[in-house]
Amino acid sequence: MSRAARQRRRGSSTASCSCRRRSGGRGPSCVADTTESAAPALAGRLQALGEAVRQALPHGTIESIAVERGQELVLHVRREGLVETMLLLRDGADFAFEQLMDLCGVDWPEQPERFEVVYNLLSLSLNQRVRVIARTDAATPVPTVSAIWPNATWYEREAWDMYGIVFAGQTDLRRLLTDYGFEGHPLRKDFPLTGYVEVRYDEERKQVVYEPVTLTQDFRNFDFLSPWEAMTTLPGDEKVHLNRIEGPKPQGTNP
Repeated sequence: MSRAARQRRRGSSTASCSCRRRSGGRGPSCVADTTESAAPALAGRLQALGEAVRQALPHGTIESIAVERGQELVLHVRREGLVETMLLLRDGADFAFEQLMDLCGVDWPEQPERFEVVYNLLSLSLNQRVRVIARTDAATPVPTVSAIWPNATWYEREAWDMYGIVFAGQTDLRRLLTDYGFEGHPLRKDFPLTGYVEVRYDEERKQVVYEPVTLTQDFRNFDFLSPWEAMTTLPGDEKVHLNRIEGPKPQGTNP
């Protein structure tokens, strides 16, 4: 093949290219430029998507819609309408959020409904994500979504284990990360940092034993007046001060 033909073939290629190579390594890449320029349009599309969900559900089901950081759609949903919302998001042709990627709890102890249950959904066909949040308290169950996404059973077990959030209709609500004899829910903000018991394997008894915590408990309650909170450099962190070492000063300058 002649040199001219090879040059024409390279020039008409439709293969993907590296944006950084095309930008010569100077300034932001074309990917970053495209992302920044498309951010307002993306936020508008996500807001419209949220409004479409609101319109398709009974009045009041969607409590609020937010687009965080211009690229994350967040829907706050009444727990009574959670299952209906999830079915719409999964089966609606305009939504098609086929996958439940994650479910977790968040504890806000100062609020009447202290727990948030956060669902992260993914639509592969539309290349979209949405976060759905429902609130509850320590006594009111949240409807299970395991009939919609079977993998929710694993996540709901974890949320109950860590926070004590009850899921109505969930038939397999067992401990997941803690021991079956564990008491309490360790990710609640009011759970003691040291727990209630220590677990160890006893060589003489050849079994796992539980014993009362032997550590002092005073450090459970932290405040900014505590010397523990005020210590920014601990012994052995001398390297922190290396950037403060001053170089030699020119002669004749004041110290």
